[in-house]
Amino acid sequence: MKKTILIGLILGWIGTFAGLTANAEENATEILAKFQEAFFYAGSDMKAKVTMELVASGGAKRTRVLTMLRKNDGRNQKYFMFFHEPGDVRGTGFLVWKYPAKDDDRWIFVPAVNMVRRIAARDSRSSFVGSDFTYEDVSGRDIEADNHTLLSEEKLGGADCFVLQSIPKASADFTKKISWIDKKTFLPLKEEYYDAQQTLTRVFTADKIENIGSGGKTYPTVTRRTMKNVKSGHATEVSFANVAYDVGLEGSVFEEKVLQTPPQKWIQ
Repeated sequence: MKKTILIGLILGWIGTFAGLTANAEENATEILAKFQEAFFYAGSDMKAKVTMELVASGGAKRTRVLTMLRKNDGRNQKYFMFFHEPGDVRGTGFLVWKYPAKDDDRWIFVPAVNMVRRIAARDSRSSFVGSDFTYEDVSGRDIEADNHTLLSEEKLGGADCFVLQSIPKASADFTKKISWIDKKTFLPLKEEYYDAQQTLTRVFTADKIENIGSGGKTYPTVTRRTMKNVKSGHATEVSFANVAYDVGLEGSVFEEKVLQTPPQKWIQ
């Protein structure tokens, strides 16, 4: 009898634990869906002037200025980025057609060789134009690419946050990511990336958040953000200015031909 009771208690505990684990994964996925909506999908479209500061470990800086355009098409998205400065990258264009649950289409135009090059899916983890952000960081990573768990809830800089862990289902440029998601805005306030040795490699921080209005709606927006390579000490600081949502971007703005003939109306 005692043995039967003990087995029943153990099985019940295992069932409860499995249920808690399933709930943690389900809750984490729901939170990340809201995070993606807030961070990558705000408005029907978006336009911004972006300044990237590439900061070496010794403090030396290189500055890059670009226009970013983004348009939603249901859950699909299209991005176009045009570089204004400095001279060695002026005229460079970057185009993304993003699809949930399958590889995105990415192209880059390099004016120095007057060539449009398609970026292979495996290159999505490569550095984005020499910065500490990857191509995937710029347009987002599919939720389905990782297994997610809600680890805890805690404060970060005075904000109440969900703390989530994401483990890639397949090979990626990290083996674990820990994210602090603001409970109020669902924006990411901090992300830590770890390698196969469980060593911290990169840290993302949201340094400034502003409420930007459009047509009576307000979109909390990370207007200053940093990605730091912990191992090298190199960092990339990004600032967004003149951010505008729901501006009426046409679909033609995101055709492959714009890489060589950019839409002047939108990149001024």
